[in-house]
Amino acid sequence: MRDQVLWRKEGRIADLLAERLDIDTERALDILYNSRTYALLENPDSGLQLQSDEYILNDLLREMED
Repeated sequence: MRDQVLWRKEGRIADLLAERLDIDTERALDILYNSRTYALLENPDSGLQLQSDEYILNDLLREMED
């Protein structure tokens, strides 16, 4: 069940990223899956899974700026 919850969270974050950057969802998923933020999101010890979608999106956007 935890995997399904995380999978839905990833989808919501990709949708938010696509909307924010005005790109398609497929491209947003590619950006997300190839990010440091995603690696942290996949690691339950990081605690990132407990944060809001918007918080994670902002972390991803900051990563993209660097």
